This record gives sequence, structure tokens and C-alpha cells, in this order.
Amino acid sequence: MLYGICNLGIIPMRSEPSDKSELVSQVLYGEHFKVLEKRKKWSRIRLAFDNYEGWIDNKQFLQILELDYLELDKSPLSLSKNLIDFVSDDNNLLTIPLGSTLNGKALLNHNFEGESISKKIDKSKLVETAFLFLNAPYLWGGKTPFGIDCSGFTQMVYKLNGYKLLRDASQQSTQGEALSFIEESEPGDLAFFDNSEGDIIHVGIIMEDNYIIHAHGKVRIDRLDHSGIYNSENNTHTHKLRVIKKII
Repeated sequence: MLYGICNLGIIPMRSEPSDKSELVSQVLYGEHFKVLEKRKKWSRIRLAFDNYEGWIDNKQFLQILELDYLELDKSPLSLSKNLIDFVSDDNNLLTIPLGSTLNGKALLNHNFEGESISKKIDKSKLVETAFLFLNAPYLWGGKTPFGIDCSGFTQMVYKLNGYKLLRDASQQSTQGEALSFIEESEPGDLAFFDNSEGDIIHVGIIMEDNYIIHAHGKVRIDRLDHSGIYNSENNTHTHKLRVIKKII
């Protein structure tokens, strides 16, 4: 088994080993992973944080030893907390986005002088963290304030507060405790939405007073009722509510 770490700010994770293939997620600076299959130009990897799999370019990661991987795996996460930050070595300055993993900076011979987060934060802070992504453009597979999808948004908000969510909305919907009514929910709980076939396709974070913050075109705030998400700009429901889950 081979192992690796992301030594760049943001790299694409694709569904197939091709630059033209679908972007299914992103790997942020410092994330470590197993290399399941290595080809001449591409590697299929499994991220340690959420076991998500996809293909990345061999030029965009650094191979590490199994001992390094195991050491990173057991270390409490330390994450960058500013929208944009920097790591450096003697010759280079590297831009990293919000939520980058700092545990491997010594392994990469990088210095970091910014602010970091390394502990679980009270659930009441989830919505405050979500506001850091407000107006971020929607990007299928994205995980940063410069482009993010609905489940990448919820995963990163929870991650920055010390909690682990799976990557996709359908996967996240298997976590936590289901609530029967919106009235039972608290700010920070997750609302899931399905399509006409009954598949979970969307997720957002519940706020106070029947509002929800979610990624749809951009990270935005809309009304939430028993039918789903109501967009007051268009006077229409955009998503059909399936279930509300209490993760914390």
C-alpha cells in the first residue's frame, strides 16, 4: 500500500483518471490518504478523513511512508481558521484555504504563522462558522469559500468545529438521529431534501426562526417550512424536505 499527502493548496479529485472527468471532490492542503491504485499519470486515493475515493494527478501530491500516515491518522486535527492563509518554506509561499489540515506541515517542511483550530467547539457555533462561507459560489465537488457544493459546505462547517461528516449528502443522511418535526430542531441540525425518485440530493444547516443556510447557486439563506426550502425571491419551493437529522 502506498500513502500520500496533499502538498498544494487545493487539488481536484475526479471520478476517472482524466482532466476532463467529473470533479467529485477536492483535496485540501495537508489532507492525507491511501493510494489504492497508481498509474503513470494518475492515482486513485482514499482520504483518511472520510474514506472518500477518487482520482488525483500524480504531480499534485507527495508520497509519504506508512509510519507518517499512521502518525497523522492518530493526531487530533489542526485546521487553518482564516478564509485564506499561507504556509512557507525557505524559498516559497503557498496559499491555503479555510479548513486546511496543518498536522503534516513539519513533514512537508512548511512553516505556518496563522490562526488554527484544534478542538471541538460548541454546537451553537456551527451557524457562525457557516457564515464564513456565505455567498461562496456553488461548485460541484467544491470544499472551499471559492467554490463549494451543498455537502462540501456542511462537511467543512462541521469539520471546522471538530465533528466528522461523510462527504455526500446521501451519506450524511445516514448519520445522526432523525427528528419528527422542524419544531424539534436546533440551529446546527441538518435538513435533507430528495428528488422525485426519493434520492437524497441536497442538504443544508438549520438556523433560528425557520431559516436555512445552504449551497444553491451560492451559499445563501432561505426560509424552511414543512414542505422544504422556500425561495422568497422566486416565490417558489426549490427543494422538497425529506428528513431532519440531529448530528450533535
